[in-house]
Order: sequence, then C-alpha cells, then structure tokens
Amino acid sequence: MNLAALLCARRAAPVRVALIGAGKFAAMFLSQARRTPGMHVAAIADLSPGRARANARATGWPDAALDARDIAQAMHDGSTWLTEDAIAALSAPGIEVVIEATGDPVAGTRHALAAIAAGKHIVMVNVETDVLVGPMLARRAASAGVVYSLAYGDQPALICEQVDWARASGFEVVAAGKGTKHRPEFHASTPDTVWGFYGLTAERAAASGMNPKMFNSFLDGTKSGIEMAAVANATGLLPAPGGLRFPAMGVYDLAENLKPREDGGMLAFKGQVEVVSSAGPGGAVVADNLRWGTYVVFEAPSEYVRRCFADYGLKTDSSGRYAALWRPYHLIGLELGVSVASVALRREATGAATGFRADVVAIAKRDLKAGEVLDGEGGYCVWGRLMAAAESLSAGALPIGLAHGRLARAIGAGEIVRRTDVALDSTTQAYRLRAEMEREFVPSSRAAE
Repeated sequence: MNLAALLCARRAAPVRVALIGAGKFAAMFLSQARRTPGMHVAAIADLSPGRARANARATGWPDAALDARDIAQAMHDGSTWLTEDAIAALSAPGIEVVIEATGDPVAGTRHALAAIAAGKHIVMVNVETDVLVGPMLARRAASAGVVYSLAYGDQPALICEQVDWARASGFEVVAAGKGTKHRPEFHASTPDTVWGFYGLTAERAAASGMNPKMFNSFLDGTKSGIEMAAVANATGLLPAPGGLRFPAMGVYDLAENLKPREDGGMLAFKGQVEVVSSAGPGGAVVADNLRWGTYVVFEAPSEYVRRCFADYGLKTDSSGRYAALWRPYHLIGLELGVSVASVALRREATGAATGFRADVVAIAKRDLKAGEVLDGEGGYCVWGRLMAAAESLSAGALPIGLAHGRLARAIGAGEIVRRTDVALDSTTQAYRLRAEMEREFVPSSRAAE
C-alpha cells in the first residue's frame, strides 16, 4: 500500500535495475520505468542491442538516454547501458534488481543463478524458467539473502495476490486462475496456423512484429499450463486430474461452476487451478467473459458470513456459499514496477514457488516420427499439458522447458513424450538444476483423483 512513497524516498539514490531481454513485455516495462520516481534502468542486455534500442525508442526513450559507454557511466549520470553481455549487466556493482525477460528456460536458469551468486534480487518474467526450476531458484535465493519473485502484471502474480487476499481474510480458496481464448482444436495449432485462429493475416502479424511461435504458445494451451503450474507451485493449489479443462463461462458463472462436484460444480476437489475460456460452442464469444483477467473463488465458512456475502452484493452461486471476485484485465509489463519496488524496498516477492506441485509436460501435436527434432514451446511438434508433479515424475514425462532434441522413437498424436524418447543435453545448468529439484522436493502427496 506504500510502494509509491517508498520509491519517492529513493529519488536521490534510485533502485538500479538490469533488464535481461528486451521484447514486448520488457518494452512495456520500459515505457513506465522512466516515469517512475526512484527507479533507474541502468542496463539493458539483449542479444540484439539494436532491437533493444528500437523497442526503448518506441516507448519514448530519447536516444541520449541509451548512450552510456559502460555501466559505470550509466550509474554516474542516470543513463542506460545497452549490451549483449547479460552476465556483465546483472553482476555489475550497484545493480539491486535483475529482471529476467528472455522467455528461454535455459538462459533464464543461467541468468538467475548468476544473479543469486552476485547478490541481486530477481524478478522472473520468464515463467518458463519458473515452472522448470523455480522451486530451486527460490530456495537458493533465500539461502543467499535475496528475493526471487514472479512478475507483477503477468497473470500468475496477480492470481497469487488474489489467493493471498482471500486467505489473509480468513477464506478457504476453492479455485483460482485466469481467462483466455481456447478451443480444443487449438492444441494442434502451429506457427503456420496460428494467425488464422487469431483472425489475422501473416502479413498483418509480421508488420506488428508479432512472433508466431510465442503467440502460438498462448493459443495451443501451453502458456496457460505454464502459468497455472507457476500458481500451483506458489500457492499450494493443485491441478485437476487430466490437466486444464478450459470450460467456457462468463464471470457471473464462476462461483456456480467452479465449486466441487458434490455441490453441483465441476471441480474434482477444493483448492484447484483452472483456466476459463472466452470461446463457447463453435467459437462463439461468451458474454461477460474473462479473456484478459484473473479470478478467485472462495467459500463462506459460516451462515453468518454467507449472509454478509448477500448483504454486500457479492456474486455467489445459487446456495450463497461460494463467491467469486475477479480482475477484468492485466497490464503485463506496464505493472512490472510493482515487483521491482516490492523486492528492493520491502524484500517481498509478488509470488514465488514454495514447492513442486505442478509440472507442464510435452504432448505430441501430431504423429511424430523417429528422428524428428522437437522444437519446444509453441512449435510444430508438441504442446504443454498441466500435470500434477507426482504424476509427471511417475510417467517419466518430458518437461516442456526441455522439449528440444531428436526423437528416438515414433510417438502418436496426443501421447506424452517421455524423457527417454529424446536425447537431452545434460550439460546445461537448467538440466542439472531440474534434476536436483526432483531429488530435493517431494511432490504433493495428493494424487490426481
């Protein structure tokens, strides 16, 4: 409630930030960072400094602000150093917060470990990394005396905030999640078909700088699985048996539908993550949908509280026992400064993994042949299904963050890809840290029902 005041108190000695990765999310953050008292983006690292400069310029940054010759000059005069060297940027003396926004789980793991070793707080925009190894990164950060955090403005952190609000108010959380546009046929989408589902031409998408593989991850269900795994690992909520169902509904139906089956709803149990779709039968748009937002469903613990729900106009189910609150929109990078301020000034994460409860595993989009090379999230070969961590380990399933490499056998459409099916690179920090996490963390004992 007082982050703005705390930032203003740092005007003379601002919170210095290193931003790793300068894509769309990062550009949205940059558009606000120069307008935020007490915050200084001292370094931007990207494999293409020219792209980073162009994205910053598009958000209103003057060229003169991006011309620091090195990090020392940036620290001295308040300018920003553009570099290809992420490790040099994040480890520089004076940097307090590192924002990892590359979207690459292998790079994200490397950068996070380097930031921890350098004593820097980490804001992990890169949810792919968080789902692959986030519990280990959060544990290592805590041991090093720094904060590891999900990114405010992205839906997982906003859902974590809603869950925390409900629990701090004394309510049991029955369900939490987000909205999206989804249909079952989207699971088979590829970068070649993605724009048709979005109602765009390839030319229009290219003119807007839209990455077909990234947008396809949102469409084919992978990103939803990744985001809900992050929420589960941070909050203790769990995936349903079989993963996300993507039921189509509007906000006024959340409380009625997202309650346990024994009470007339569709949940397998209380305490579940779920994503609701804005697309109904035949693709029709659902009225009052939550495509861009987040929600929490919670339960009245007594008859007295049930009456209070009614007295104050909460939208409840037909029994009055279950209620829902929702946030219609999320502003992605425009809100990221909240995380930066929170970790630097309060040493408090805006959501972070506390256990290994959920995983996202590779599922074949089509019949795959032996010898084909998997191309990861949003590509032509696999999509990512949310799964309970215990079930994923039992099945030997391949995490979506490691879904690269040559197949050793043919795999049918809809089948789980297993680790033994792919020649994995065991030399990366991401691979080794994932193996360590699987040894160190005992997945939730609550089996899929």
